[in-house]
Amino acid sequence: MERVPSGRVHNLINLAALGVLVAGVAYAQTQDFWPSSQWTVTPAMAVNFIWAFLVGTFLLSPDLDLSEGRVDSKRRWGVLGFLWVPYGRLFSHRGTSHTWVLGPLTRLAYLGLIVAGLWGLARVILPGVGLEWPALPQPFPTKVVLPLVAGYYLSQWLHLLADGVYPDHDLRHARRKLRRR
Repeated sequence: MERVPSGRVHNLINLAALGVLVAGVAYAQTQDFWPSSQWTVTPAMAVNFIWAFLVGTFLLSPDLDLSEGRVDSKRRWGVLGFLWVPYGRLFSHRGTSHTWVLGPLTRLAYLGLIVAGLWGLARVILPGVGLEWPALPQPFPTKVVLPLVAGYYLSQWLHLLADGVYPDHDLRHARRKLRRR
């Protein structure tokens, strides 16, 4: 069995990569390397990217599929860590939760279900408060959403790379299965 990094090593890899990326973007923007002013990273975009990256690194790690044991990401949720135990039962370790596109989506969808469930429960318990689900702003704020998505996904992908799960992992696995037949 191949050796994979511990949770601490994953965190160090992600934090080092984030530092290099932030420094590189800051330097590139002060030089003539940057493609155009249209691609300028605003402070708000940088904060959204960094915030999503840190949430993906420390709270929504792919290793939440091990949430029945001692997992740093689950521990960081404090008393709410128990909410991730069903996720760990739904997804086997290094299964769908460790894929490049679906894996990060499973954690966001699971978290969305928890939030929606708590919101629905609050509406039942507090009917007179007038809790309404917030509407999406129009036009859709791409300069807000894209940095959030990019930061979250990059944190997840660095974890997968450190685990030895490459983007073509599923394709290579499927090809091996076909060759065995």
